[in-house]
Amino acid sequence: MTSTRIDAFLGGRVQVEQPVHGYRAGADAVMLAAACPALPGQSVLEPGCGVGTASLCLAVRVGDLQLTGIERDANYAALARANAIRNAAPLQVIEADLANLPPELRAQSFDHVIMNPPFFPNGTLSPDAARAGARHEETPLAAWLDTGLRRLRPGGTLTVIHLAQRLDQLLAGLSGRAGDITILPITARAGRDAGRIILRARKGARAPLRLLSPFIMHEGPAHLRDTENLSENAQAVLRQAVALPLPDADRG
Repeated sequence: MTSTRIDAFLGGRVQVEQPVHGYRAGADAVMLAAACPALPGQSVLEPGCGVGTASLCLAVRVGDLQLTGIERDANYAALARANAIRNAAPLQVIEADLANLPPELRAQSFDHVIMNPPFFPNGTLSPDAARAGARHEETPLAAWLDTGLRRLRPGGTLTVIHLAQRLDQLLAGLSGRAGDITILPITARAGRDAGRIILRARKGARAPLRLLSPFIMHEGPAHLRDTENLSENAQAVLRQAVALPLPDADRG
């Protein structure tokens, strides 16, 4: 493990130790947490939890959750456990590969599954093994979706953040198994193509797909100052733990 540092999320309400180099959690993890419709008392599973950032951010917004993370990298799993203690969050971290989950986990079902799968099916790998494994698929996207759906109770929700260009593969992986699909495009600035999407689906549902207006991350047409220049809505989500503007998960 390389050297680590403590990074603050949600305006300092979440303190996360993570590597200085290699794969590092950022805004995607916070956005993923903000999209999960969990309610107090419910259970949430995060495959590929890394150092635990998304689950820890979710715990700030919603109290009394049962949080479980799966992480195959031993060093990241250890950091996630330490971060759970640091943030006094009810996060259990299981060190396992998605392709070979322990029997006790395969016997469980959850109210919600959240995930940020590796973005790239191919391309140049990072020389850092952990970063390469987090960004480039070794386990296919379809297998991530299958694992998430299998661990959901009937009617439970799956929430995914991914590249907009892979939306077709996400929808193919959910076909016939989940419905009530809501897609929130995320764009850097007004008028630009969406680089990422957040997709939320409900296991076994049949309600039609819904495509929402884009969520805009930054103000103005271009970056003009040496600041984040976040939009008001992005500030609320990334700094104040406000939920993303997604419709209720139980319609239909």
